[in-house]
Parts: sequence; C-alpha cells; structure tokens
Amino acid sequence: MKKLYALFLLFTSVIYGQVVTTIPTIPTATDAITITFNAAGTELDGYTGDVYAHTGVITTASTSNTDWKHVIGSWGNNTTQPKLTRTGTNTYQLTITPDIPTFYSTTTGEVVTHIAIVFRNSAGNAQSRPDIFIPIYAEGLNVTITNPINSAVYNLNDNITISAASSINADLELKVNNTSIQTASNTTSISTSYTFTSTGSYTIEALASQNGETKQKAISVYVKTTTQNQTIPTGLKKGYNNNGDGTVTFVLEAPFKTDVFLVGGFNNWILNETYQMKKDGDHFWLTVNGLDPDTEYAYQYIIDYNLKVADPYSKKVLDPNNDQYIPTTTYPNLMGYPTDETTGIVSTFKINEASYNWQNTSFTKPNKENLVIYEMLLRDFTESDTYQEAMTHLDYLQNLGVTAIELMPINEFEGNDSWGYNPSFYMALDKAYGTNNDLKQFVDECHNRGMAVITDVVFNHSYSQSPLLQMYWDGVNNRPAANSPYYNQNHNLVDNTSAHWGYDFNHESTYTVNFFNDVLSFWMDEYKIDGFRFDFTKGLSNTLYYGANNWASTYDADRIANLKAYADHVWNQDPGNEAYVIFEHLSDNSEETELANYGIMLWGNLNHNFNQNTMGYSSEADVSWLSYKNRGWNNPHVVGYMESHDEERLMVKNLAYGNSSGGYNVKTLSTALDRQEAATVIFYGVPGPKMLWQFGELGYDKSINCASNINDGSCRLERKPVAWTLGYDTETDRQDLHDITAKMMSLKKQFPNTFNTDDYLLNVNGLVKRINLSDNVGSFDVVIVANFDVTTQSVNPNFPATGNWYDMFSGNTLNVTNPTALLSLQPGEYRLYSQNQNLSTNTLNESQDVKLYPNPVIDTFSVNKDVNNIIIYNITGKLVKTFEGHFSKNHAFNISSLPPSVYIVKMDNNLETKNTFKIVKLN
Repeated sequence: MKKLYALFLLFTSVIYGQVVTTIPTIPTATDAITITFNAAGTELDGYTGDVYAHTGVITTASTSNTDWKHVIGSWGNNTTQPKLTRTGTNTYQLTITPDIPTFYSTTTGEVVTHIAIVFRNSAGNAQSRPDIFIPIYAEGLNVTITNPINSAVYNLNDNITISAASSINADLELKVNNTSIQTASNTTSISTSYTFTSTGSYTIEALASQNGETKQKAISVYVKTTTQNQTIPTGLKKGYNNNGDGTVTFVLEAPFKTDVFLVGGFNNWILNETYQMKKDGDHFWLTVNGLDPDTEYAYQYIIDYNLKVADPYSKKVLDPNNDQYIPTTTYPNLMGYPTDETTGIVSTFKINEASYNWQNTSFTKPNKENLVIYEMLLRDFTESDTYQEAMTHLDYLQNLGVTAIELMPINEFEGNDSWGYNPSFYMALDKAYGTNNDLKQFVDECHNRGMAVITDVVFNHSYSQSPLLQMYWDGVNNRPAANSPYYNQNHNLVDNTSAHWGYDFNHESTYTVNFFNDVLSFWMDEYKIDGFRFDFTKGLSNTLYYGANNWASTYDADRIANLKAYADHVWNQDPGNEAYVIFEHLSDNSEETELANYGIMLWGNLNHNFNQNTMGYSSEADVSWLSYKNRGWNNPHVVGYMESHDEERLMVKNLAYGNSSGGYNVKTLSTALDRQEAATVIFYGVPGPKMLWQFGELGYDKSINCASNINDGSCRLERKPVAWTLGYDTETDRQDLHDITAKMMSLKKQFPNTFNTDDYLLNVNGLVKRINLSDNVGSFDVVIVANFDVTTQSVNPNFPATGNWYDMFSGNTLNVTNPTALLSLQPGEYRLYSQNQNLSTNTLNESQDVKLYPNPVIDTFSVNKDVNNIIIYNITGKLVKTFEGHFSKNHAFNISSLPPSVYIVKMDNNLETKNTFKIVKLN
C-alpha cells in the first residue's frame, strides 16, 4: 500500500481517468486556451479542496522536456501557481489568456513548442502524473487529421468518418491512397464518410492551402482480413518464446478480443496480413522467422482496430518518457526508443540474449522461523540506485548478521523514482536499478554469503500503464470494463479512499490467478528469488467492505482460500525446500492465525509499541504481540519489526517527543541511541523471525515525512539521504548500536535452540521488561532485562537457577543466591545474562572483526580498530598510496587524490593480524 502513482495522458481524449482538452483544435501561441482536467481515477479523485497548476513552457531553447522555461509560481507545497476553476466533482479548468507569450512572460523571439503542466492540490501531496505536454503549433497555416487515428485497424466494408482541421481558413482536401475524396474552400474543417472496399494498408492525407502555401498531414490505417483460427503449438508460454531454431513465437492471452496484429522493428511497424496473429480460444499466437539473432527488436500488439499495447509478459520494456533519464552507468547500451515508429511503451526481445552463469547452484535457504530480514529500498540504500553498488555492501550486511534481504518492488513501476508499489509490468525488471544480469549477480552474491533474497510483489492493484488494464477499459465511465478478465470495476474497500490505489485486480478470476502464478514462477525460475513478501493481502478477494475507516480486517473465508492457493503455488515451485511466503496482512488475529498455522509468515508491526518504550511512555508499551505464542499460533511465523518503510523512524520520534526526568532526556542523541540498543536487545530476544528496515542498525533519524515538519506526509515518497553519506560511521553511539544489533543477530544464528526456543516467558507489557529463554533441556538459559523508564527501576529477573550468571554486554559476573532478588536498572539500561560463559566470549569476539567504512569511498575512509600501517594497490597490483605509523580507530584516511576505481587495501592492526579489503572509490 502507500504508493507512488503514475497515469497516461493523451489530449482531447479520455485515458484512464484523465481528460485534457485544448481549444482551439490546433493551438498556436496567439490563442487563448482552456484546459479541462478530469481527476477521476487520479490521486486527486474526489479531492474537495483547491487544485493548482504547476505550469511552464518548453521552447526551442529547452534542452529536454524537463527543462521548463518561464515556470509560473513555485514547485513547493504552496499556492503560488495558477488556481483551477472547479466545474464539477472531479473536473477543473485552467484558462491561459490572453495568449501564451503574455501568460508565461516569454521573451521576444522565443518559440513555444509545448505547454507543460502538473496539477496539484495545495498541500502538494497529490497530483496528476506524469507531466502533461500540450503541443503548440507555429503561427500561420497548420493542418491535422482529427479522425481516424494513426495505425487504426478496420474490417472490410467498414464505413468511417474521415475528418481534418486547419488552424486558419484555407482550401482543404482529403485523400485516400492519393485519390481525392473531398474538398472544401475557405474553411477550418473538412469531413466525409469513406467505405473500405478492399483489405490492406491505406494512406489518409489532409492538405491545407492558402495564398500559395500548402501544409500536409498523412497517417496510415489498415483493413484486415478475417483472423484465422488455428491450434497453438504445444509447449509455448504466454509472451515471447525463443524456439531455439532461429524462430520466435508470441502468445497473447486476450479473451473477448477478435483480432490482434504484431508490429515491431522486424516489420518496420507496418500492419500487414503476414503479422496478423492466429487465434486459439482466448489466445492469439504467431511465429516469426528471418530475424537477426543478435539484434534487439521492439514490438507491440495492436488489438481490435486501434488499441496498441506492450506485452503483459514482457521481460523488458522501453518507456519513451522515462528511459532517457536512466544513467548509462546504470543500464549500459540501453536500446533507444523507436520514436519515429510508434508511441507508448514497447516490449523488446533478443534471440541471443546475454546469459548469466550462476556461481552458486546449491544454495540452502536459512530457517524461516529464525530468519533475520533486511528490508531494502535500492533507491535510498545506494547513491547510484543500483544493484552494482548494493553489492559492495553485502559484506557489511553479512557481518551484521542478516540472513535474508527483502527488496521493495523491483519489477517495472511507473516512472524511475518510486517505492515501486505502482506496478505496471510484472515480469519486466525496472531498468532504473540496473540490468537483468545485475540482479542475477546480486542474488548470486547474496547466496554466496548465505543470505536469501526476497522480493515484494504487489497483486492488489496496478496503475494505468499495465497492458492488462488497457486491454479492457471503459472509457465512458473511466474504470476497468465490465468484461475485464483481470480487474474489478470498482474498489472493494468501497468508502475508504485511502485504500484506493490504482485499480483493483479480481482475484476470483482464473485469468488473474493464472497470471500471478506465472509471475511468481518467473521470478523464482529466472532470478532464483527465494520467496516473496505479498503487499496488502487484505485486498485479495472481492468481498465488499463499507465505511471510510474500514481496512478489511475482519475474517474473510474467500480471501483465506485465495491466499493459501498463492502460497501453495510458491511452495510447489520449490518442493522439499519451502520458499518464503510473507504477507503484509495486518488483519484480525483469527484470520492471521489460520494463515500462520498453514505455514505462511506474516508481518508483525510493533512500531508504535516499541517507540513508546524508546520515548519513555508507559501507555501502549506492551510488545508481547511480537510473540507467536501470545497470538495463539502454532509456529513462530510473526515477522516482527520495529520499523518498516511504512512507519516513522523510532529515532525521529525519540528526538522530537522523547520523555525526560531531571537530567535524563531522551531527546539527547546519545541517550536516544542508547535506548535503541535496549529496544534491539528486547526485540531480538523474543523468538521468531525478525525484520530490520535499512539503516535501523545505525539509528537512522531522517523522517519518513518532510524534514521541515515530520507531521507533513507530502514528502513521504521522496528520496531520503543515504546513510553512508551521513557520517554515521564516525559516531561512536551509532556504532555501538550497530554492534549490539550484530551481537543479537549473532546469538540468533549461533544459538538457535535458545534464541528460537518455544520454551520462553515474557514480561514485556510495561516499561520494565524481562525475557526468560530456555533451550528446553535446561542447559542453556538466558535472562534479558531492560528498563525503558526515564527513572531508575527494579526488576525481578526470575533466574531459573542460582550460581554465576554472566552479562554478555559488560562481561560482569553476577553471583545469584536468590533468583528473584530485584535488580536495579538505570534509565535505558539493559542486560543479557547466561550461565554459559561461552555465549559471552563467542559473541564478544565478533567485535574484534576489523571493518573498513564507508565502502564505496568518496574522499576518506576509516577503520574501526587501531591500525599501524595501510598500503593501497590498484586493481593491477600497483602500489598507489601508503599510510605509515600508528592510527587510532576511526581515523580518516584521505584518498581524494586517487581516481575513481577499485582498490585493494592491506592493513596491520593491533591484534597482530593482517586484513585485506576491496574498496570502490567514487568521484
């Protein structure tokens, strides 16, 4: 849920909820123009406040369509832009008058080519997407064909209206295949009917003449033959199939459709009967030969007259609006969009696609009931937004103790800058993060380090770029068509508009279920993905829920059946080694219990409760919901988390709202971080799988909302600073939190019989907390205590035995003669006791690991231990820099003089061991 939105726009026509009309038909710079915006189906749908236009012009001096000249007002969250006039519930108008140069204050001699607009509410947290561009014609004579559209498809003997318009009075003429069919004198419009009497291609031409000047516009349409019914060859999958003999076959599932044509670079994007697909029931198919195996081809389907879409099963797509902004370093040699041939998103294929040679072919998934997941948004985890840079941090995550990485959605989403919950193509990797082989290498490198890879999937909804939606659209009512095999016409959470993300899939339809089963199989087969986190699974039924605050949390038997079926499909793909199935369900415990007992893991949101503890407030400080036993489940399937991408950071609220007493103040950074350590010990001390939202181990304190006002959600989806750039590695208190996190993760891995035991007692409802863990045989017990009050408190540790107990963190020994004797804890203090001294020794030894950070490096790096000498070599083995002498830990080693590259760093430390690191130097 909670998503970034994007919508297609075309002018003078309805496209998925937005209407833009320009008057006159061929606007020039001297015209007054009225723009009508229909917000139905957009972020502004049903908005009751004022709507404003952030608008500017693109001129011949602009360098791109993002280079808006003469912008009116400010892009910030204010009302300095022109205000629209509301003309209906969802309709607004903007009048640009008296003319474009005056309205936008362009300079003399500047030629305006487009008006650019984004409609926003006054708060700036809802807007139309993507940017709207209205073409502006040159002064004087212009002509355009208003009907039909280019590349339209018709039946034999169809009678249509052909019409055209000019910008000024002129002599007009219409031609078909170079034969004149209509003329008109001294007018701005012309129209006539025409009947197609033969099959094949037709060229329609409009001419306008005045005072010896003539302007011309031509389009092409196609009159088809009857589609042939022919059985589809066996063994083919939907989408593109490489047959292995130099031929390829395309298969499109399109129930209720009559005709489909394949167009692309292989046929110069021209409609002809050779590329009219054959039909077999709900499927259309066509085999193509004569292709260059080393050429990448773009293609689209043209369905029933004039609907042009990319392949829903695309493994790669090209986006004319967004690909141009993907850096070549992220996606080298990206195929150029066929601008002169087509419009809209296109699919691509290449017979001799570059393969990836997997290095790890025998990965064993970590135990799901003791999993430690690191939730990652590549965009904000790395400066370059890439898998390649993320790979440079895998050693860091491995050393931290992570056993699985959960990637927020990485399939194609709308735009390049997103959380990914606005999906468009479900099998195409979003190119903003890198290439297909980049992801495969990322998965491979994770597996080499014993870490699984889980990815988010968004099956509740999609947005307008999805071809499954475009193929079945009700343009009159701005919603999915009644006969859509894939979508519901309306949202199931009827009145809760906060849950109206894009368009709802119909999970009672076998077409939808089969499609998503294909999606799940694809990611496991193609990329060796180890499991999935399913987004907003409460939406995966057709049960209607009424009420503005209804989040569909009550028990729903149909939904249970749907969700179990998806889980079964995932597990059947991985027999004997169950893949991970995680639901973001957050519903009534009765429903979650049934799912958990079926083997499914479920997100357990303890953000608010843990934050109450870290801030020092006793109300709602109970964190026992972290325990599967407290929920009445049979197995530890609660994926508990203190933070996720959806919630505010604990540290942000600690520093803003933390409690205090006397000289003790939670709002003090060091104190707040110390309390995060206490929360970490309690969090990982409760048995079961856990999830850590990226950089939580460093006490990340940049708000999910606006930096200027943490209660302003308009910035929620915007980029957040990457932790590697914030100097956290030089702050001792943050490194202490990191080390405590690593120690607790290490305990879960080294001693699973204790830290994932089913024999435990919790007393965690108040600010003073206690956890008692046993390994079931009484040989290895653990007692954890913590004080989240802001004053000194006492706790009954309930030691299971007398004798010596060792505090893992301080190394102190406590001789227990009375197991229930109270322990005094300072504010924020925590302890972890065990009678097994090896637990303390083994875990403390981990802190001796030498770490170099940050990596990648911009100008300086540091080492977490005292170092005697550092020697740096380039990748060829040449010595390029040395640092001689004794350097204390966290000393900044400056390598700004070295050019960007990969280097080998060798060092001597005070433990009399030699360490070697590979670093990446940026800039």
